[in-house]
Amino acid sequence: MTPFSILDLSPITEGGTAAESFRNTLDIAQHGEKWGYQRYWMAEHHGMPGIASAATSVLIGHVAAGTSSIRVGAGGIMLPNHSPLVIAEQFGTLESLFPGRIDLGLGRAPGSDQTTARALRRNLASDANEFPRDVLELMDYFSEEAHQPVQAVPGRGLNIPIWILGSSLFGAQLAAALGLPYAFASHFAPQQMMQAIQIYRNTFKPSAHLDKPYVMLGFNVFAADTDDEARYLATSWQQSFVNLRSGRPTRLPPPMHNYLDQLGPAAQDLLDHVLSCSAIGAPDTVAKQLKAFIDKTGADELMITSNMFDHAARLRSYEITAEVRSTL
Repeated sequence: MTPFSILDLSPITEGGTAAESFRNTLDIAQHGEKWGYQRYWMAEHHGMPGIASAATSVLIGHVAAGTSSIRVGAGGIMLPNHSPLVIAEQFGTLESLFPGRIDLGLGRAPGSDQTTARALRRNLASDANEFPRDVLELMDYFSEEAHQPVQAVPGRGLNIPIWILGSSLFGAQLAAALGLPYAFASHFAPQQMMQAIQIYRNTFKPSAHLDKPYVMLGFNVFAADTDDEARYLATSWQQSFVNLRSGRPTRLPPPMHNYLDQLGPAAQDLLDHVLSCSAIGAPDTVAKQLKAFIDKTGADELMITSNMFDHAARLRSYEITAEVRSTL
């Protein structure tokens, strides 16, 4: 049975607050643990009015403290925004507090626009080799025999699984070369998914971290008790995505009847492309779409995201997804 996990950006809804988002995040994590989800990841984004997970390591600690067995981690930390030592110390602290439950996914995008990235990093270096070097430096901080002139305390000698994230072929090549698990962001950037999977599996080099390739794929699920309800609930995310790609990011709006009928051809094409890695519908509909996706990709694990305006509906979507998993 393919493991399912949860990706949560702690969405801030119209009229809502970050504090409410964090309460909802913990509630979903606690239910996800009960429903058998493998891990609960949060992603680093900055300057986004509808995403509250900017201080990702802090939020990971909040979720881990409120759960007991589900793995909790970053999907991901945008490493160019930070020094590897700082991330080693943060995740060394998390692993020390919650041993055996912390994951560290790493991405090379800033998770923001260039102005925000400049405010975060002060230095927008474009050296293509910087991210791989930073990954290796970070991994070294966690090793028993670190070669860095300073030590990560806590951090050194801790076994924290590191994942490489990607939405292009670069991450697939790096994960394969380092022998690390790979997570592809097919839930919002599906274009190169199949090619990235093939490159990763064909060029994977076994390592002390992993003996064979392991691919996790992002997948949107908008599940409800009827197909019509699910399609209606999905319009919140659809509006949010179109707004973002139009250069006007917003808080997560309430669902809208007949939203797709109001869109022009360009926005329709955009959503058709992104929704190629999605399931929208009642339990039977979602089960068929999930099975087709797993059969097509051979995914070792799915990272499920379900951005809905109403918290109860979002919980129900994750519950339905967990229920249909046993039928696939």
